[in-house]
Amino acid sequence: MTKVLMVCLGNICRSPLAEGILQSKTNSEFVFVDSAGTAGFHIGNQPDIRSINVAAKYGIDISQQSCRKFSASDFEVFDYIYVMDKSNYANVIAKAPNTSEEKKVKLLLSEGTSEIQEVPDPYYGGNDGFEKVFQLIDKACDKIAEKINKNGI
Repeated sequence: MTKVLMVCLGNICRSPLAEGILQSKTNSEFVFVDSAGTAGFHIGNQPDIRSINVAAKYGIDISQQSCRKFSASDFEVFDYIYVMDKSNYANVIAKAPNTSEEKKVKLLLSEGTSEIQEVPDPYYGGNDGFEKVFQLIDKACDKIAEKINKNGI
């Protein structure tokens, strides 16, 4: 089974969307997807209602997800760790026990076709930001799902 972790800052906006989107594009018998945040601001909470709403608009239910904090032990569990921005990347890499584990970490949009390298944090903006983030993540998850479904990454 391929195990993929999506990581953002608080685990309430971007990474829950990425978890739900990638789950919707892969077979759960072969792919396990989870999400986490680099900060522990929202541990145990469900995702931001704006993320829940934009996901629901596209037929994806993320309302049952529960926010958690990224930990160094995630390197042992996950094969691939996708982060939303360079700050998340630095925070995750800082917990890597060795360079082999560091290689698991990539910026999510490095798999997409967008010129933007970071998924912007929509938390302090309006609903339009969540729509934009959904579209960016969706395109990147298309690429990841294609790799997983064809090659097992």
